[in-house]
Amino acid sequence: MMRQYELVERVTSYDPEADEGLLNRAYVYAMKAHGHQTRASGDPYFSHPLEVAAILTDLKLDDATIVAALLHDVVEDTEATHQEIEELFGAEIGALVEGLTKIKRLDLVTKEAAQAENLRKLLLAVSKDVRVLLVKLADRLHNMRTLEYVRPDKRVRIAQETMDIYAPLAGRMGMQNMREELEDIAFGVLNADAYKTIAERLARLREESGDILLEIERMLSSQFSAHNIEAAVEGREKRPYSIWRKMERKHLSLGQLSDIFGFRVIVNTVDDCYRALGIVHQCWRMVPGRFKDYISNPKQNDYRSIHTIFVGPHHMRVELQIRTWKMHDIAERGVAAHGVYKEARDAVESESGVVLPPAETNAYRWLRRMVDILAEGENPQEFLEHTKLELFHDQVFCFTPKGDLIALPKGATAIDFAYAVHTDIGNSCVGCRINGRHARLMSELENGDEVEIITSKAQVPPAAWEGLAVTGKARSAIRRATRIAVRNQYAGLGREILSRLMDKAGQEYSDQAVNQAMPRLGVKLLEDGLAAVGRGELASIDVLRAMGLTEERVNSGTCGRKKPRRKKAKSGNAQDERKVPVRGINRDLPIRISSETGAVPGERIVGIMTPGEGITVYPIFSRALQQFDDEPDRWVDLAWDVADDDQLYPARINVLVHNEVGALAQVANAIGDNEGNIENLNMHNRAHDFYDFDITIEVRDNRHLNDILLQLRSKPLVNSVNRATG
Repeated sequence: MMRQYELVERVTSYDPEADEGLLNRAYVYAMKAHGHQTRASGDPYFSHPLEVAAILTDLKLDDATIVAALLHDVVEDTEATHQEIEELFGAEIGALVEGLTKIKRLDLVTKEAAQAENLRKLLLAVSKDVRVLLVKLADRLHNMRTLEYVRPDKRVRIAQETMDIYAPLAGRMGMQNMREELEDIAFGVLNADAYKTIAERLARLREESGDILLEIERMLSSQFSAHNIEAAVEGREKRPYSIWRKMERKHLSLGQLSDIFGFRVIVNTVDDCYRALGIVHQCWRMVPGRFKDYISNPKQNDYRSIHTIFVGPHHMRVELQIRTWKMHDIAERGVAAHGVYKEARDAVESESGVVLPPAETNAYRWLRRMVDILAEGENPQEFLEHTKLELFHDQVFCFTPKGDLIALPKGATAIDFAYAVHTDIGNSCVGCRINGRHARLMSELENGDEVEIITSKAQVPPAAWEGLAVTGKARSAIRRATRIAVRNQYAGLGREILSRLMDKAGQEYSDQAVNQAMPRLGVKLLEDGLAAVGRGELASIDVLRAMGLTEERVNSGTCGRKKPRRKKAKSGNAQDERKVPVRGINRDLPIRISSETGAVPGERIVGIMTPGEGITVYPIFSRALQQFDDEPDRWVDLAWDVADDDQLYPARINVLVHNEVGALAQVANAIGDNEGNIENLNMHNRAHDFYDFDITIEVRDNRHLNDILLQLRSKPLVNSVNRATG
């Protein structure tokens, strides 16, 4: 463990004006505060903040940042308070420690590595001072270096979170060495076999190519010296994760990689960079298409270098990076290389509160833009390269029955909550209790809700859930889990369609007969063909022709050509005698709108299949859908198609009016004046003071319906108006 005087010497070696007394006080305070606490490795806990501080000295950060690193865990893990830290070490350090404490608490909130809300909160926590981010990254790096002592399940979670969030964030801040080390450690945990294979291959290549690498290094140095260019040449090898990523991206095997080893040339001026490049290209043949000039076009993290690949001795491809010492410093230390905090008087503050350097860099500009966007509550379109994170405006924090905290985006439902707990919980959920009361799975969650998920092993998530879920994790899991169920659903629809048509043509349906016809249609598997019929991708009439049924025989049965004769709607069940323009279902089946709620264009809809009767269309909020939660095969994902502007659709509403003369007239006039049509009207719960009307009105679309509802609510004798939910 690094001693007190060693830490002070490391800081003063690059910052002679550092406050040695401040560093000494922080060292002693943190050591006493952590006392006899130990880490999972058995080492004294104080060794962790000390190592974090040491990492930051390599980045040559100011004394306040080093002190914040020493103290970053004392509020979380000891009896120390923010007030005490501020009194002993000042407001600046107190604010840094407070920001780090918030992030630490956040890590306890989000257990799933892919949750982008974690990143959003991290950025908001560092919005007042970038140094908070630098300490957090150093903290994560040391935790990754000691990850072997953590239990396996937690190890995988931390590694995935590092790969998804912290490594890309370090890269965005220009701290490439830190990014590569974080990626390599995480890669070793997440894909141990691949890491081991690549590491062993690198070791063998190192032995086989040692003399060649020295030869190339001497040749380069000799050429630069002959042309009076002062240059430092150093060889390096790609890291395991970088190799793996390239193999995945370019679909290469390990043996096909030819540029595992590379060289870095560091010169004094930009002019020397281009002179060195000319010398290399004159002496050796460059590989076409592999030249990149990041000096004239810097990367978004301020990285600047010239990249080229040439064919060197023994026909070995050599990757070369050429940069100045200043560029090298920025490439190694990123934002820390700008020395923003050495002269605080030169720093400026953006409107969002981010402390910026006098000459704003790309990395700082990126951070400020992200914080500004988050402060305005706008949803960014893209965030970090090499990550797939979705950012949300706000969060709601809910609890499991055991008290675990789950962070979700605002607008999330109990379905999102279930998948946030665990994918298996989401896939098997059939209901929920919110604050002890039974609730619908599509219920929107509020801050502080306690959510209990009810599961069933027989459950398969309906495809319609994908449209209800808010989080990317839930949506992808639903797509994955319902893929087979959806395929079977469409195959069932296809079988039903063919069965009806064959019955009308006077032939009994059989899978064997249909299967024999599938090769003539270019379909290999029966279920694939049936699913294609169910989706409308394969015409049912073509299947019958492939089975040898003549056109005359098919038409005589009216199958597939004439509009099927629909049954008359039964009272209280559905309305059949109307054309329903929807997409997502084969038109050979009858489609009708539920009379329990009605449905109008603009509302989200799903269909429920009833064998022999067709599809019933429900708005997604219909309570009637709950009875089908255990029957996912009957769910059909629908969307409204383009309809005739003059066509009207049914919508049931509940109107509570005062029991006074003229009340019904006001309701009827409001509907009629807005071009609505009353299709059905029932009176319920007639009381002394109020009437409760159940009215089915016909409207063009959801906007038309809302206009009528607004007019009804404005009438003096109308107490309330609500959309019927069944």
